[in-house]
Amino acid sequence: MGSSSTPIFLFPWLTLVAIIWLQSINGTNSVFPTYSSQLKSQLKISQVKLNYLTVASDAGKLFGWCSGVSSRHLPQWLVLIIGAIIGLIGYGVQFLFLANKIASLPYWQAFLLNVLAGNSVCWINTACYTAAMRKFPVDHGTIVCLATSYAALSAKIYIAMSQVILAGNPSDKSIYLLLNSIVPIVTGAITLPFLKESTPAGPNTRTGLVTIFVIAGVTGSYAVVETAAPVFDNMPRRLPPLILLVMVVLLVIFVPFVNVIKWIKEGSRSFTMVGEEVEKSVIKVEDKEVEEGGEGCREEERWETWVRREYGVRELVASMEFWLYFMVYGCGGTLGLVYASNLGQISRSRGISDTVLVSISSSFSFFGKLSSAPLSALSSRHMVSRPASMLLLMIPMAATFFLLLNPTNPCLFIGTAIIGMCSGAMTSLAVSVTSELFGTEHFGVNHNILIANIPLGSFLFGYIAAFIYDKEGGEGHGPCIGTRCYHKTFIIWGMFCSLGTILSFVLYIRTRNYGPREGNRAADQFDGVEG
Repeated sequence: MGSSSTPIFLFPWLTLVAIIWLQSINGTNSVFPTYSSQLKSQLKISQVKLNYLTVASDAGKLFGWCSGVSSRHLPQWLVLIIGAIIGLIGYGVQFLFLANKIASLPYWQAFLLNVLAGNSVCWINTACYTAAMRKFPVDHGTIVCLATSYAALSAKIYIAMSQVILAGNPSDKSIYLLLNSIVPIVTGAITLPFLKESTPAGPNTRTGLVTIFVIAGVTGSYAVVETAAPVFDNMPRRLPPLILLVMVVLLVIFVPFVNVIKWIKEGSRSFTMVGEEVEKSVIKVEDKEVEEGGEGCREEERWETWVRREYGVRELVASMEFWLYFMVYGCGGTLGLVYASNLGQISRSRGISDTVLVSISSSFSFFGKLSSAPLSALSSRHMVSRPASMLLLMIPMAATFFLLLNPTNPCLFIGTAIIGMCSGAMTSLAVSVTSELFGTEHFGVNHNILIANIPLGSFLFGYIAAFIYDKEGGEGHGPCIGTRCYHKTFIIWGMFCSLGTILSFVLYIRTRNYGPREGNRAADQFDGVEG
């Protein structure tokens, strides 16, 4: 990027801007509820078969290891483009069918296209995470956590785009598939120059991190306010979506601008020695860890054994803690994802616009993911284990499913917001919990084993909802109208979530003596990374 200190200093922050933009449009599967009803109608399938398409999208993430292996041998910009092309195929063909550009689409082909669409997310995520780790070697855990929180806003951003483009024809749901196929590849083409190798950022990134957090809070707050527009008739409807899109672009660009001001104040000399600063900071961290290591050896022998032991696959599957964690995440984070994927049918059964519930879920999921950054920091500094944080998130989520039994729309809106926020925070904390409990050496394999419960949970919980929906609807392909459509489903989901809450308490009891000391510092490097 040139020999002067200014480009060397700015390039990592421009990379961060690129990562945030990519994450903002990479949650393409979160838009599924907005067009699922039309897809179900044109494919002439039952709710159960529609659920299988959701499972197919989640199953595509099981092949995410392909992107991980490829990133070791290919440049990150190529990994990014491969993911965008896979998404173009997966969503593009479905768009042609939904827009009546092709006569028919066999169900098995739709299933495979959803597998491709789900897998495309993994490639783009891999490129983003790898770039963050290389450009911010000291604070990449926090960087990734903050950047990936924008993925929860994807549904809201795509809805805003559709409202701006099709203000006169909001009933055309094929626009979402068109945007899902085109926006990632266009954004990837714009941002790929900033994923190239360059000198990493120095250790003094506090100003930039605080700026990102503030910007994220402002963006999320506006998204929540704008979400209320369809609910309250006296609020403007057309202008706010455009404002949201402009805010995401301009506010993120503000990050490097803040650091330019800082660079001007401190002088170029401090940034020409980036490499030395990084090296010194690593040495200081190592020295600090050595000093702290001697303090707690006698205090907790059990914690000492746990931290120093790295769990391979065999040790992992033989561990009771893993299976407790597997069930907790399945009855928490995964169940929240299944609820989000059913928002289209839930909205239709209640006579509400599907974009309203999807927007609420997206906005509050964003805040949930964003809150995981300070929550993780508090876990590290105040001796609160991350399993305890998971327990605190499971309790309100379990209660919320029973709140949804109330037939009023306000309870539905509030319940959707709580589930979105809790499941969003849980998915961000999950990576930290995995590395905290089972080590970092085999983290990639271990966490991929954990997230295998996403397609399994999607199949189980989704099938329960689809079976009851079809039964209450009275016919295989017709819509079900009324609160009865999901009444039994919410009870069953609430019971599963309550079971997960009990298991999370057991997990906390079994691991509380393992303490979040060294393990949390190791876990910080994976904060916010989703499977």
